[in-house]
Amino acid sequence: MQRNFGGIDQQYSQYEQAKVLLQSIPYDGTSTWGKGADDGFEAFLEAAENMELYDIETDSEVYKEGIHILPQITEKSSPEAVFETVYANAKVVIESGKMLTSFGGEHSISIGIIKAFYEKYPDISILHFDAHADLRPSYMGSPYNHACALHDASLNTNLVQLGIRSMDTVEKPFINWGQCYFAEDMYGASDWVEKSFQQLGDKVYITIDLDAFDPSIMPATGTPEPGGLDWNTVIRYLKRVFMEKEVLGFDIVELAPIEGNKAPNFLAAKLYYKMLSYKFKYYAK
Repeated sequence: MQRNFGGIDQQYSQYEQAKVLLQSIPYDGTSTWGKGADDGFEAFLEAAENMELYDIETDSEVYKEGIHILPQITEKSSPEAVFETVYANAKVVIESGKMLTSFGGEHSISIGIIKAFYEKYPDISILHFDAHADLRPSYMGSPYNHACALHDASLNTNLVQLGIRSMDTVEKPFINWGQCYFAEDMYGASDWVEKSFQQLGDKVYITIDLDAFDPSIMPATGTPEPGGLDWNTVIRYLKRVFMEKEVLGFDIVELAPIEGNKAPNFLAAKLYYKMLSYKFKYYAK
């Protein structure tokens, strides 16, 4: 029997009726320290099955818009093969007219998805939450490494980065310094909110590496960095983005479950559901 997001009834999980498609890409082939992101989707689904599906803030039950889980992308023979497979799949799914949401796996899975989106929507902005800049042109012999996740986007899209607090000098030429917000400058400040929001265009794709959050609430990632973002800061910002921009799709990556600690898995499930709740409650343009 098909496993459904949140354990929802079949009437809300069928492809034909669903407005949202959930793509699992459990690839963890290029991560260089902590492994386990290939187990993230199952932990995410288990957490979602134990989550209340009524969202208090939006007074909604967004699952009734329909959430269909697509067949898992299992390609893992090489970073290049994963990119090509994910890219080709995303191009097809985008044409369906349904909202593509994806769950990693590591951050390299976003490269092909973002490329498919900016080819379809050349004026799209990419909103990137992360601890790491991920702007290397190549790493460990491949441009499709998780450390290169936003390099192509930096060359071909309007990229806004939030929460960054780790990078290498080779990435410096590729950063748009005016649109990269370092966590240490965001803490205790508010000017970054309006400035970054105004830099986004009308159409937005969101990619969230969970290590953007502080490891005190999100330790279950391959490379946790101290000094991260808190839940309410991220949620309030996302709410405004969903209210005032057309979010075309999003991905959440790098959940590497920790045995005996289910809280990070729940955070990922709640984050996904919150984003959908905002999308279908507030965006009416």
